[in-house]
Amino acid sequence: MAKFLPLSEFTDAESYRLMPFKLSRFSEEEHLISNDFGEWMLLSNEALQALVNNQLVPTSELYRELKSKHFIYSGDITLGMEILASKLKTKKDFIVGFSKLHIFCMTLRCNHSCSYCQVSRKTENADKGCYDMSDEVLERSIDIMLQSPSMSVTMEFQGGESLLALNQVKKAVLLAKEKNEHIGKEIVFVICTNLTSVTHEDLEFFKEHNVEISTSLDGHAALHNLNRPTSGGNSYEKVIRSFDMVREMYGELRLSALMTTTKESLNYPKEIIDEYVRQGLHQVFIRELNPYGFAEKAARKIGYTTDEFLQFYKEMLDYIIEINKKGIPFEECFAGLILRKLMTPWSIGFVDLQSPTGTGFNVTLYNYNGKVYPSDESRMMAETGDDTFCLGNVLTDSYEQLFFGEPMQLIASAALNEALPACSDCAYAPFCGSEPVRRLQTQGDVVGHRPTDSYCYRNKAIIQHIINLWLNGDAETKAIMLRWMRG
Repeated sequence: MAKFLPLSEFTDAESYRLMPFKLSRFSEEEHLISNDFGEWMLLSNEALQALVNNQLVPTSELYRELKSKHFIYSGDITLGMEILASKLKTKKDFIVGFSKLHIFCMTLRCNHSCSYCQVSRKTENADKGCYDMSDEVLERSIDIMLQSPSMSVTMEFQGGESLLALNQVKKAVLLAKEKNEHIGKEIVFVICTNLTSVTHEDLEFFKEHNVEISTSLDGHAALHNLNRPTSGGNSYEKVIRSFDMVREMYGELRLSALMTTTKESLNYPKEIIDEYVRQGLHQVFIRELNPYGFAEKAARKIGYTTDEFLQFYKEMLDYIIEINKKGIPFEECFAGLILRKLMTPWSIGFVDLQSPTGTGFNVTLYNYNGKVYPSDESRMMAETGDDTFCLGNVLTDSYEQLFFGEPMQLIASAALNEALPACSDCAYAPFCGSEPVRRLQTQGDVVGHRPTDSYCYRNKAIIQHIINLWLNGDAETKAIMLRWMRG
């Protein structure tokens, strides 16, 4: 009796069966296929025909790759079910623990009048009693946050300009720490601020309590000052002075910055990146204008088409890769997120690219007046009179009433790409996200209509561009993208 069976015993049968997969045209010659386990491949038109017509040869390289990525199977499918379940669970791990990002809108007062502002800002000298978060609302909001099932939460302070309510921010940090002593959650503190009024004393407090700083830098002086005018003028000079203060206190620049793209920004893709590098920053998140709140009206003056934004994005991305090749490490954050979704088995925390949607399920916003929203975007809609997504009020509603009421049910009805028209069979869907709030704002209902959905069009174009860079870029480009993927 032979110790080992012959090789022929381990050869797949000539026939195979298809696993569920999604299909989209990638180019004239190729199709993109993907599945719910995060696997994807580009197939030529001929290879796709061979696949669906059961004409693949079991010994071919294409057959083996398709099988290893769970697009086909032969034999007993139940043998691999545990692996598939584990992959799917890992991809959807972000949903475990429910809301992890808790945004506290501390004030509506602001010392800027940004051209793209999405909320009805009040002047910095407006009545604090009317437009700042009260002690009662603050304490109750913290109690709601600490009831969240997740043992790791981020407490993010926003405005208006959050530094104008700094005493309340300090109170919030100390109170959250005190209340958390017997609960034991890991709390990450982040303050979103334009930094123009920050002091050494403020930074000492942030350093002592490990408060991370998120700010805005739209580019060089002329562009930043145009987009983000402030009382007293020259917002660029003020924010750069604050950058220097942070360097002085922390040794390295321990903050992140965001830029928002206006029509004027489109003229300066390289100059914006050069400014970030000059200021010692190592990454940028290229953001388009949001269609929410008061920014929708401003878009008539400072807006652009989706195609114009995509051209701008690609120019910036190409330039970022170019400077990396010159030895300057720099990352475009959105590309990094897409790469992690394409190339790793892990879930990501970026709510705009989540399915089920991160709206409400991974984000909670506590407004200065006690109202609770499932995202910052839904609060912006409320500022212009549409309170569709208001979950309730911390002063009158319990945790259960807030998170199991009709607004959350509405969000849940359109939360899954896997169950949405056109998304359910789109090959880009596993790397995209469901956005019911945006779709209600731009298309009139939470499901939306994909052929006229600019969010869908933009994301597909960016994902396609990143796949092209990965597959067709030189070795140096791939090495750069690998660094971004690893974070």
